[in-house]
Amino acid sequence: MTAIPMTPAQTTALPEARAWPFEEARRLIQRLDKMPGGKDKTVLFETGYGPSGLPHIGTFGEVARTTMVRRAFEVLTEGKVKTRLLCFSDDMDGMRKVPDNVPQQDMLREHLHKPLTRVPDPFGEYESFGHHNNAMLRRFLDTFGFEYEFASATDYYTSGRFDEILLRAAQRYQAIMDIMLPTLGEERQATYSCFLPISPSTGRVLYVPMKNVDAQRGEITFADDDGSDVTLPVTGGNVKLQWKPDFGARWAALGVDFEMYGKDHMSNTVVYDGICKALGGKPPEHFVYELFLDENGEKISKSKGNGITIDEWLTYASPESLALYMFQKPKSAKKLHFDVIPRAVDEYLQFLNGYPKQDGKQQLDNPVWHIHSGAPPAPELPITFGLLLNLVSVSNAENKDVLWGFLRRYSPGATPEANPILDRLSNYAIRYFNDFVKPSKKFRAPDDVERDALAALDSALAALPSCADADAIQNALLDVARAIPRYQDHTKKSPSGGPGVKLEWFQAIYETLLGQERGPRLGTFIALYGISEMRALIGKALTGSLATLAAVS
Repeated sequence: MTAIPMTPAQTTALPEARAWPFEEARRLIQRLDKMPGGKDKTVLFETGYGPSGLPHIGTFGEVARTTMVRRAFEVLTEGKVKTRLLCFSDDMDGMRKVPDNVPQQDMLREHLHKPLTRVPDPFGEYESFGHHNNAMLRRFLDTFGFEYEFASATDYYTSGRFDEILLRAAQRYQAIMDIMLPTLGEERQATYSCFLPISPSTGRVLYVPMKNVDAQRGEITFADDDGSDVTLPVTGGNVKLQWKPDFGARWAALGVDFEMYGKDHMSNTVVYDGICKALGGKPPEHFVYELFLDENGEKISKSKGNGITIDEWLTYASPESLALYMFQKPKSAKKLHFDVIPRAVDEYLQFLNGYPKQDGKQQLDNPVWHIHSGAPPAPELPITFGLLLNLVSVSNAENKDVLWGFLRRYSPGATPEANPILDRLSNYAIRYFNDFVKPSKKFRAPDDVERDALAALDSALAALPSCADADAIQNALLDVARAIPRYQDHTKKSPSGGPGVKLEWFQAIYETLLGQERGPRLGTFIALYGISEMRALIGKALTGSLATLAAVS
């Protein structure tokens, strides 16, 4: 069990913490209070995974969010209750279709309906497709430093660890069927069985009715693929349970205390719970989260490969930004595509920068407390990902050494060693800019009013000292705009009592100088980029070279 550091202020404020992991942890504590000997048991957190395709980001989300609840529980119980996190892979499930995003499609079709751990690995790296996908999942989880135990359904079924619950399922077969049959259509009822035998002749997972279930002997009889009647024991890996009964049976067999799953499972909760109870278990506490959607609003899928993979996110942003995305509003549907990455990075930095200034309760409700298990790193320079993206754009930086030249001038003493977060962000910014921002950049030439405004801005910047800070530069920008009727906002007042400034002024700068519709706070950006460099950029816009260059490229 990992010790969670707590300050005296946090310990005092703990009863008032309202972040959702604490709320879920409190429900789990109430569960233990009602169980005989509950406080003496090791609390089991579980996440389930179907390795029918390459793991996607939603799978990571289950483990990340469950870990957050686990850590909150350990703090609330002062570390006096042992906990485990079991990541369970249903790798004995039959491969019902070939994923779209893997090689050797024709070869895989020859093995349809076989258990995933008996399907050859199309990548040629592991003993089976199931083992390959399990290895990918574990590598992803290890990247994030999760503390977990991995479990394979194939291992549990074949090693005998599920034999007791399978024999009990045979003894209580009718009780399980009474739960399942009302949830099925008439045609499916006629062929349904909670047991799925593995065909001795073809190795396929069979969806066939049972001709007999011998509760005393723990055996089932069914028609094999070749038409012959076969009798097999339910133990020893000869059969597996249908996925809904498997959910409830696993809870009963392992004594699971907490499991979360997606909204697409919510209607089955009563079924899972009912089967768990029928097999003598106590259903765990549930947490139902909303689904992730791709840019088209469609559910992300392992077989389709839509949305973002974990590797793709980590190419362009930090693990912490992904963890923040998982923490925020877990019960709201969220689109998961590349456009969300910069905002997630900057929101993480904002929460991290605010953490040292907060009181104990605010820190416990701050996402970075949960992302870093109570020990977030110290904040660094107040440089956003958006600023870095724009700096990459105007400096034509191909490597982070160019960016560090600007960063050192902006903050003397800053180094990659002293600012590791910023150093990593520099790499991410270059990759993200080249792949997603650069292809869509489009400079436009300024019109007559904008030309005069930019010329006035050039003069205003020239009047500032080279070391002017962001606020001084921002004020100069506003002063230029206040003198131009197009940019005057008479619904607002400036500190001097004159008109405010319309956003149109800043948008004109973004479109003519940065080649985009939106951008950073310009005072901060110019302080980082440099006044002389910004004046040179204005000169290029006034001569038309920026728009001409964009047209040529």
